[in-house]
Amino acid sequence: MTGDTNTAIVRDLMAEFAGLTGLDPPRTPLRRYLWTDAYAVCNYLELFRRTGDGVYRDLALRLVDQVHHTLGRHRDDDPRTGWISGLPDEEGEAHPTRGGLRIGKPLPERRPNDLFDERLEWDRDGQYYHYLTKWMHALNRVGRTTGDPAYVRWAVELAETAHAAFTCVPSSGGKRMYWKMSIDLSRPLVPSMGRHDPLDGFVTYSELRAAAGGTDLSAEIAEIARICRGEPLATDDPLGIGALLFDAGRIVQILDGSGRIVQILEGSGRIVQILDGSGRIAQFSGRRGFAHESLLASVLDAALSGLARFAGSGTLRSPPDYRLAFRELGLSIGLSIGLRGIGPLAERMRENPALSRRADALMRYVPLAKTIEQFWMDDTNRKAVTWTQNAEINMVMLATSLAPGEFLAV
Repeated sequence: MTGDTNTAIVRDLMAEFAGLTGLDPPRTPLRRYLWTDAYAVCNYLELFRRTGDGVYRDLALRLVDQVHHTLGRHRDDDPRTGWISGLPDEEGEAHPTRGGLRIGKPLPERRPNDLFDERLEWDRDGQYYHYLTKWMHALNRVGRTTGDPAYVRWAVELAETAHAAFTCVPSSGGKRMYWKMSIDLSRPLVPSMGRHDPLDGFVTYSELRAAAGGTDLSAEIAEIARICRGEPLATDDPLGIGALLFDAGRIVQILDGSGRIVQILEGSGRIVQILDGSGRIAQFSGRRGFAHESLLASVLDAALSGLARFAGSGTLRSPPDYRLAFRELGLSIGLSIGLRGIGPLAERMRENPALSRRADALMRYVPLAKTIEQFWMDDTNRKAVTWTQNAEINMVMLATSLAPGEFLAV
C-alpha cells in the first residue's frame, strides 16, 4: 500500500471521526475521550505535514481546545462546575491542564461511599495517568508544529499536576503510583499501579524536559526513576507491547539527541539503579548516542519477549468477534518504529553488536503490523461488534498505524 493511498485512507478515517465526535462540523454534545483524542491530534498534524493543507492543523488546534474545555472542566451531570483545577475562569483559560483532564467515560465517577465494582469502574469517569501522558505527548507535538510555547507549557503543567497526584507512599514504604484517580485528584479510584506507568512517565517527562529547554521536571524525573527501579516491564498484551516499542522509539530520539542518561537498566527488563546514585540526571561522558544503551536494551528485551508470546498465541488467526482492534493496532503502531526508527537506528548502532542484534530481532516481527492493518481494513471485519462498539478509538488508531509519523516523533 503506497503512502498516497494511506494518506487518502487516513483522511477519510479522520473525517469520519470528526463528524462522529462533534469536532467538524462543530456540534453538541461533544464526544471527547482523552486517549482517542491524543492520537487524533497527532493524526491531524501528520495529515498537515503530508498535505500542507492548513485545515488539518486547524482541526488539531480545535481538538485541543475542545478537550481542554470539555475534559478540563466538570461534567454536565456533576453538581460541581467550572475548571476541575478549581481555578477561576480567566486563570483556568491560561492554565487549562492544571487540574489534570478527565478520561471522558460515560458514567460519573464512583462516589466516596460507593462500593467498588470492577465491571462498572471501566465505564466510570476519573483520571488515568497513562491517558494524561498521551495528552502531554500530543501537546508537545502541537507545540513543535506551531512553534507556540504555550502547548509545551501546558504539557509541563499537566506533568507536574499528574505526578504530584498519582504518586503515593504506601504503608510498606517507598513511592508508588495510583492507576486511576478521582476527577478532582483528591482520592484514588484504583490504587494499584499500572505496569508501564512509571516508565511511560519517565520517558514522557524526559521528552517534555528536552522540549522545554532542559529546565523543567528534573525533580519529577528523578522521583519517577526511583519508582521504576525493580519494576518488571515484560507483557504479552499487544497494547502494552506497542507501548514499550513507542517508548523505545522515544528513548532513541530523546536521549540520543540530548546526550543525557538518567538510569541504567539490566537486561532482565527491571530498572535497577540511578546512574549517579542520587536520582539526578547525569551528563553522559562517552560516545554520543550510546549512553542509553542499557535502558534501550531492557525495553527492547521486554518487547521482544512479549512479541514472541503474542506471535505464538494464535490470536491473529481468531475471527474479529474475539479480537479487540485498538489493542492490536497499538501493537502495529509500536511496530512502526521497525520501519521508521529501528532500521535507521540499527545503522547508527553498527558499533554496538548487542543492540544491533535486538534491532534485527525486532525487524522479524514488523510484518505483523501489516497483517493487523489489513485485517482491520477489511470492511467485513469492521462490522464485528468488537469494532462497532469501540468505533472511534479503533478508527483513530488504525489511522495512526497507517500514518504514524507525528505520533512517533518527539
